[in-house]
Amino acid sequence: MKGIAPNNRSLIRTLSGQIWLVFVIGLAFGVSACAPKTMSPMSSSSSSSSANMSRTAPSPDPRIGLKPGLFDAEEAIWNMKKLSTTKPAEDFIGVTNSDLAFKGNYVFQGNYNGIMVWDVSNPNRPTLAMEYLCPASQSDVSVYGDLMFVSGEGLSGRLDCGSQGVQEAVSKDRLRGIRIFDISDIKNPKYISNVQTCRGSHTHSVLKDPKDDENVYIYISGSSSVRPEEEVPGCIAAPPSEDPNSALFRIEIIKVPLAHPEQSAIVSAPRIFDGLVAPPVHGASPADAIEMAEAKARGEFIAELFGQERVLSGRLLSMALDPWLTENGKTAETMTKADSAAFRAALPSIIEKAFPPRPERPESDGPRPGPTQCHDITLYPEIGRAGGACGGYGLMLDITDPVNPYRMDAVADSNFSYWHSATFSNDGTKVLFTDEWGGGGQPKCRESDPKEWGANAYFSLAPDGKMKFHSYYKLPAPQTSIENCVAHNGSLIPIPGREVMIQSWYQGGISLFDWTDLDNVFEIGFHDRGPSAADTQGPGGSWSVYWYNGLIVSSEISRGLDIFELKPSGFISANEIEAAKSVKLEYLNAQGQPTYVWPTTFALAHSYVDQLERSKGMSASQIEATRRSLDSAEKSNGSARQSALTTLAGTLGNASGNAKVATLAKVVKDLAAM
Repeated sequence: MKGIAPNNRSLIRTLSGQIWLVFVIGLAFGVSACAPKTMSPMSSSSSSSSANMSRTAPSPDPRIGLKPGLFDAEEAIWNMKKLSTTKPAEDFIGVTNSDLAFKGNYVFQGNYNGIMVWDVSNPNRPTLAMEYLCPASQSDVSVYGDLMFVSGEGLSGRLDCGSQGVQEAVSKDRLRGIRIFDISDIKNPKYISNVQTCRGSHTHSVLKDPKDDENVYIYISGSSSVRPEEEVPGCIAAPPSEDPNSALFRIEIIKVPLAHPEQSAIVSAPRIFDGLVAPPVHGASPADAIEMAEAKARGEFIAELFGQERVLSGRLLSMALDPWLTENGKTAETMTKADSAAFRAALPSIIEKAFPPRPERPESDGPRPGPTQCHDITLYPEIGRAGGACGGYGLMLDITDPVNPYRMDAVADSNFSYWHSATFSNDGTKVLFTDEWGGGGQPKCRESDPKEWGANAYFSLAPDGKMKFHSYYKLPAPQTSIENCVAHNGSLIPIPGREVMIQSWYQGGISLFDWTDLDNVFEIGFHDRGPSAADTQGPGGSWSVYWYNGLIVSSEISRGLDIFELKPSGFISANEIEAAKSVKLEYLNAQGQPTYVWPTTFALAHSYVDQLERSKGMSASQIEATRRSLDSAEKSNGSARQSALTTLAGTLGNASGNAKVATLAKVVKDLAAM
C-alpha cells in the first residue's frame, strides 16, 4: 500500500541528486534473498554446549580484500546467518536509507525521501506494507502506540510533504522539526500535525515516563543552523550571553498528549551544556594527510573548517553547494567547469557564513564554550538516565522529571572527534559512547588510522551518574580508503547475564561484540560487503542495525533492508540464543532503550549453565550433572518435575562465592514453582 503525500507522485530527480550529497550515500537498489557470492569463514554446530565450538576468529580475516560491487559485492559472514536482503521501493531508490523503528511484525525504515514500512512476518521474504513519500533529511523515525514521529532537518523539507523542495531563504512552507502521523492503520498513515523547532530535528528520542500514561515526550537533537526568526518566531541565533532566549546550547522537549497528539508542543528547552568548555581535539591522521594531498591534486572542493582543512563531501558539501546552486539557477547535474571554479572561489565566504568564526577572546575571558547541541540522546527511562552524545562530550542526564532533565556528568576525550550515540548495559551500570569521526562520510577504518579514533569508548556508571573510562573498541578489520567507515548505531542483544551488542560501521559492515568486561571487549561475529564501487567511494553500508524479537535488522544505505539471525558458536550457545528470543517487545525505537526481562524457561537455565562451563565457573562434573538434572526435569511433569528441580535448586544454592551459580539456582527454583 502507498500513503502518498500531495505532489509526490512525480519525484524530482534533482532533489534525489542533492540528497546523495547530503550524506555521501545514495543509489539504493539492493538484492533479493538469492545472495551474491558469500564467504562463510566458520560454520557452527547446533550443540547446546559452547565448549566444543571454536572461539578463534577466522584468519586471515575474510573481510579484507572483498570484491566490490553495488549489487554483487562479495560478502563475508561469521557466526550469523543472513536471511534476506530486500531492495527499497521504487520511489526511494537512489536516496539514502536512514534509521529504523519497530512495532509488532513491522519495520519502519527512514529514508531521505520519507518512510517505508516492511512486514517481516516472514523474515526470509519481507514485503512492503506501506511507503510514504515525504522528503526531508534525515527522516529518523520512532513509533509509540498508534503514533509515528519523523524527524526533518534539511532546508528543503516542506510542511505538505511536497517533493519540489523550498527555494526561498525564508518560507512558511518549510518543515524543520517533527512530523506526527496516526498509524492506527499502518498501511494508510494519516498526517496529524507537526512541531517546528529552531534548528530542525537531526535525530529525536521518544520517552515514555513510567509514571505518566497520558503523554510521551520527544527529546529533539537539532544540529543545523538556527532558522530565521521571520520564519519561526523566537528562533534566535545569538549566544545566550547576548540573548537568554538563544536557540543555541539547548535541546527541545516536546510533550505529546496521547489522547490529542494534534496538541503536541515544545514544553521546555533545557540548557544541559551550561558551563562546558571546548573539549580537547586531535589533528589529522597520517592517512588523512596523504589523502588531503591527493584530494588537492584531484581538484576536489576543500575548505578550512574549525581551523582544519577538510575535503567537502556528503552533508557538508550539500550545505555549501545547494544554496549556491539555487542562488545561481543551476543544478548539481548541470554544473560546468566554469561553475565549479565559481563555486570554489565563493567557498570561503560560504563556509564563513554557515560556520561563523567565534570572535577572538582575551585569555582573561577563560576558555571557549563547549558544544551547542547533541547529536543523539539515548533514553533509558527505567533507570531514569539518558546518555547524551553531544559533539565534543558524552553527557549523563537525569530524566526522572522528563520535562526538566539535568546534567549529572560530562566526559571529553581528545581521541574522540564527534560523540554520536550511547548504549547502556541492561542493568544500567555501564555505558558506551560511539565516535563518528569524519561524520560518517569518510573512510576512518584504514589500517593506518588509530584504533582509538572513530571507535567506541566504555565507561562504568556509578549511582550518582559519574562515569569512569575503561577502554576502546574499534572494528578490527581494516577497510579500504574508498569505504566510509566509522562507529555508528547498534543495540544490545538480550543474552542473559552478558552485554552483547550488534553495531553498524557503515561500509565496515556490522560487528557483533561482547562488552561484559569493560576492559576486555572482543568481537564474536560480523557481516561485511566489499566496497560499493571499484575505484571511488560509492554509496552503501549499514546506517544502523538492531536486535528485535529474534531478528537482527540492518538499514543498508543503498541496498535496502538486511535481516540476519544468530548462529550458535563458541561465544554464544543455542540455549543463549533461545533465551534471547524469549524476550518479546511490542515496539522498539532506536534511541529509547528498553529493559530486557527474561521469562523463566529451561533455555534460560541452560544458558547460565553454558556460561558457567565457558568461564569454568563450575567443574566439568558439576556441569554434566546439572545438565542431566535439567534435561530429566524438562522431560518430566507434575510433582516429579517439581521435586527434581527443587532438589537441584538446593544443591546449587549450597554453592558459594559465584554470583552466576546463585542466579542459576534462582531460575531453577522459579521453574520448580511454575
